[in-house]
Amino acid sequence: MKNQKVRLLATNAMIAAVYAVLTILISPIAYGAIQMRLTEIIVLLACYNKKFIPGLTIGCLLANLASPMGLYDICFGTAATLIACIGMYLCKNLFAGAFIGGAVNGLLVGYELYLAFSLPFMINAFYVFVGEFAVLLIGAILFKLLERNETFMKKFILE
Repeated sequence: MKNQKVRLLATNAMIAAVYAVLTILISPIAYGAIQMRLTEIIVLLACYNKKFIPGLTIGCLLANLASPMGLYDICFGTAATLIACIGMYLCKNLFAGAFIGGAVNGLLVGYELYLAFSLPFMINAFYVFVGEFAVLLIGAILFKLLERNETFMKKFILE
């Protein structure tokens, strides 16, 4: 029992670290009105198991600490990831999860951009949705390919 808790904590710490570090590394395309945050692919882990949600949310929070939008991104971006992850977990379908992630991020980050820069809400919500949905759609396809590897799924995803 104790080993399972330690393993879960370590897994979430690794997920958070990977998300944060890779997002910061790709910062020129990870922040702003048109963003291709490729690290969002791992958010689809929430479709498989709710135990990944804390690591994904904390990773997003850590990445958003480096955002040029500051407190706006820390609050709205992190909330968007948490809400999207919960939606993905509840629907459990990768492709529907990609849509949910795109829609939630489009609305919340679009509103964030409206507040931070007085940019038109609908246009920015659409741009964020398109970027997020495209990345998550690619991720859904990749995860579908990974699902074919039974050992990988049992060892790392479904445990």
